[in-house]
Amino acid sequence: MRESTWAEPIVETVHVLTLTMFLGFAVLLDLRLLGICLKRRRVSDVLGQLNRWLFAGFAVMVVTGTLLFCADPVSFYSTFFLKAKMVMLVLAGLNIVVFNLTVGRKVAEWDLDSRTPRGAKVASIVSIVLWVLIVAAGRAIAYALPPP
Repeated sequence: MRESTWAEPIVETVHVLTLTMFLGFAVLLDLRLLGICLKRRRVSDVLGQLNRWLFAGFAVMVVTGTLLFCADPVSFYSTFFLKAKMVMLVLAGLNIVVFNLTVGRKVAEWDLDSRTPRGAKVASIVSIVLWVLIVAAGRAIAYALPPP
């Protein structure tokens, strides 16, 4: 990455575009769980349609993020913001696991309900807050690094 004129800007652009796609779908899903939008759509249908895009987007973000990190691991690792971002990514993953093991496991019971269970709403709010903070931490990494 360091030796190429185009590798870093291309990888970073793919990272940001994929983040945009992922975040858009994640917020859409979270808003459905909060009962704010797509109220007439079954939660299971929304999950089914968005999950493949969420997983694909997340996979591309991990690959491109790792490539960006590998370009200068010592500088990146020295920033508070990278460490905070990694902690929040783990927390976001745990939020998904907890949702799927609890209220998400019983989605068939409340799928068509106009009122989403409290646990799903809490998971949605936690998700939105964490992803906003992850994006902010990611942007802050660039400002914390010394200029090239």
